[in-house]
Amino acid sequence: MFTHKKNQSEVNISPKSSNESIDISQGNDKEAKAHIGDIEPNDNYIDHKLERRICRKLDMIILPFTAIMYLFNALDKGNISNAKTDGLDKDLSISGSNWNIMLSIFYIPFVLFAFPLSLFIKRYNAANVVPVLMFGFGCVTLLVVSAFNFSSLMAARWFLGMFESAFLPGIIYYLSNFYRRTELARRIAIFYAASAIANAFSGLLSYGCFQIDSRLHGWQILLLIEGSCTICFAIVAFCVLPRSVETFKFFTEEERKCAIHRIITDSSDGTDTKFSFKDSIKVFAHPVTIAWMLVEVCIGVPLNSINNWFPQIIGALGKSTVETNLYTVAPNVWGAVSLVLLAFLSDHFKVRSAFICVGVIVTLIGFVVYGCIDIKANIGAAYFSCFLMTTGASVSSVLTSTWYTNNTPGSNRRAVISSVGVPLANAAGLISTNIFRPQDAPKYAPALGITAGFGGLAVVTIASITTFMVYDNNRRNKKQGVNLTFQDVPTCALSEGPNNPSYRWMY
Repeated sequence: MFTHKKNQSEVNISPKSSNESIDISQGNDKEAKAHIGDIEPNDNYIDHKLERRICRKLDMIILPFTAIMYLFNALDKGNISNAKTDGLDKDLSISGSNWNIMLSIFYIPFVLFAFPLSLFIKRYNAANVVPVLMFGFGCVTLLVVSAFNFSSLMAARWFLGMFESAFLPGIIYYLSNFYRRTELARRIAIFYAASAIANAFSGLLSYGCFQIDSRLHGWQILLLIEGSCTICFAIVAFCVLPRSVETFKFFTEEERKCAIHRIITDSSDGTDTKFSFKDSIKVFAHPVTIAWMLVEVCIGVPLNSINNWFPQIIGALGKSTVETNLYTVAPNVWGAVSLVLLAFLSDHFKVRSAFICVGVIVTLIGFVVYGCIDIKANIGAAYFSCFLMTTGASVSSVLTSTWYTNNTPGSNRRAVISSVGVPLANAAGLISTNIFRPQDAPKYAPALGITAGFGGLAVVTIASITTFMVYDNNRRNKKQGVNLTFQDVPTCALSEGPNNPSYRWMY
């Protein structure tokens, strides 16, 4: 049904090495595809029932575990906002701008440690390193229970940022070694939806913990439960997660060969590729990569505004502590639903940029509406705008990460671009935490306007990148006398990325 051998030159690829460009300057589309290596865009020579069986087996093991892992990650990162509604700031005598400083300190190690820890992930396998990082931030969450002043909480937030820095890019890189490019967005969305579910679940869990009559404060009980569960699940994940398609124990021999072939032809240059720092940083030589990083920062502002301040935004409606936490549930659940829906549509149509723009624009409208109306006089409209905020905040981040992962064939470069792009989006939390000033409470109108402005800049940048990609694909086709898309070129032959004449952008 399919042809595969370990050496890339034996996978029906014309060049002798993956670094050679594929000459498709002559002939029609059919001849060009034959020259590329008899790999048609739909891979008709592969049994698609076999492929679906492979994906089902991977989904049954990988997706539930990565989703639950990310749920705990989101809980441990975002519980600080819920804890504040129960008086953590008052219990630790944190007032004024000190709260913003405490939130900001998280993002410094988050950015600094993401790249070096991602090198460990590439070197020692994501399935080994990511659960260890999870164990680490679970332990830190437990330590926060014993925080007694501003300084101790600052120290805990520093180490929390360090352990969480490479967690998300590590999972994205991990999934990219199991799934095709056109299968990746929906899988990332499913585990990323756990973040939105976590925000909703955190509200319910907080509500329950704050009702417990105990010597401990409600926020301490909350952190104790979340930290303990995180540590336990990290141990389970370390034991269960498969290390690669080659060693996935639930495959038959036929499924294993097909799974390896899938990854070589439409994901990476092989899961066993040795890490090369010099090669990996070349990904930043192309201007599009820099533009993607700008998009990450821009979409990171609304995302972090919701992650860090959503309970306070809801609280401006004049609800009690208990009601505020409950009112965060429905918008966050809707955010998870819209994330999965838009990601599935993106995979179905094999388009990323358009759906990113849809998500950003809807979220932008939500912030603008909330900032412009009298929320006390129009509580219904204000609460509806909260649903708009959560509609696209997560999906824009997921699809942007998937977008540049899809366009980065080499596993070395994929690991590095994720380790820089994802932390940059989270580093935008430095912006969001400092625009929500105490003097602007409870509505925080200036912060809402600034957040919307970053969303607008993201839309302009995405449109510019897409315009370039369409132009460059057409230019390459015209020069070579063919009509190829990204699906017509096997990724194992494109380790040089856009420098290869055969390269086609997925936009």
